[in-house]
Amino acid sequence: MSAVPFHYVDLRTFCYATEDEKRVEAALRTFLPEETELERDVTEGHNGDRIVILSVRLERADDVRYVLSRLTELGEFDRLLEELEARIDDNCAFYIGLDKQAAYNGDVALGEGLMLRGKVEAYPAKKARAVETATGALEDLAARANGPA
Repeated sequence: MSAVPFHYVDLRTFCYATEDEKRVEAALRTFLPEETELERDVTEGHNGDRIVILSVRLERADDVRYVLSRLTELGEFDRLLEELEARIDDNCAFYIGLDKQAAYNGDVALGEGLMLRGKVEAYPAKKARAVETATGALEDLAARANGPA
């Protein structure tokens, strides 16, 4: 598969006042190609505390492929494939929560702290078709990562 059947992938995380922004950025960068520029927005929490939102949208096929190929490193990759039906909504958007602390350590794990959202290319744009397309794409990336059989 030369093209990746995703229109884009968004990654986003929050850096709370109790966290080191450089470390949070390093966690997010675990999933990004080198030299990817991040958007940085500063907002305020309910209690007046500072929250930094770090995010990026990747639309180039190589960048999207890089992010999705990192998902093949999940120890629970088979679980992810089994849950695709629940992780893709009626608008063909794919959602996954990733563990921020694991990412900071260079590992890939399901969890909380980092949010990945991808828009699956599905024709017709139906959930069932999106699940089928995403499954095929992720299985193909996993096969490539594991090398020829």
